[in-house]
Amino acid sequence: MARYTGPVCRLCRRERMKLFLKGAKCESSKCPIERRPYPPGEHGRGRIRESEYMLQLREKQKARRIYGLLERQFRNLYATAAADEGITGENLLRMLEQRLDNVVFRAGFSTSRNQARQFVRHGHVSVNGKRVTIPSYQVRKEDVIELSDKAKAMIVVRHNLDTIDRAVPAWLDVSGAQATVRELPHSGADRHPGAGATDRRALLQVSESKQASSGSRVQHQKIGRRYGALPKQPEANRDAHHSAT
Repeated sequence: MARYTGPVCRLCRRERMKLFLKGAKCESSKCPIERRPYPPGEHGRGRIRESEYMLQLREKQKARRIYGLLERQFRNLYATAAADEGITGENLLRMLEQRLDNVVFRAGFSTSRNQARQFVRHGHVSVNGKRVTIPSYQVRKEDVIELSDKAKAMIVVRHNLDTIDRAVPAWLDVSGAQATVRELPHSGADRHPGAGATDRRALLQVSESKQASSGSRVQHQKIGRRYGALPKQPEANRDAHHSAT
């Protein structure tokens, strides 16, 4: 699966907030958003017209960039979340949290999700005793995630285990270089600042929940079609519907 390989600090500047993509650098004064808290580019300081669509687009981009997904992968994940029972927004957040690279990051084995992704791709992480090299692997309840013996001897991993003081979510049990999934992540899971950068309200607007007004239903359908969850309505059907009303 492809991944973003460009500069990540400009992604934080584009969202006007820290997404915690660079590990320790995000906590220091060297973070570019501390010096230039405006979007990159020639028109970064210009006036931005607020709209409901812009809010939803920006929140979607935040979630995609925080968890390191490209557009197609995020669209497929949304389609799967929309097909499951329950609220689509809640399902989407749960599936993002269940990614193996995210669990490695949450357990405090890495300073960033990019580093956790590299650990997984290089074969340093095992699930239930079997090596897994797929960062998007969905962990399940009672799964045991452990670093390999080779990884435990690495200086960077030992440094992470000794220095990272990140709050561990309630659905994870961490003991040394081993983490156990007590239960599946839920909407009330504890989040540190890097994971809480996504506004849940905007994501839940892209869910299956019924809207109170017809205008909200139309907006929901537009967003659903954007990610392939809803088929486009033929022109003839739309004309017939408008003539009937």
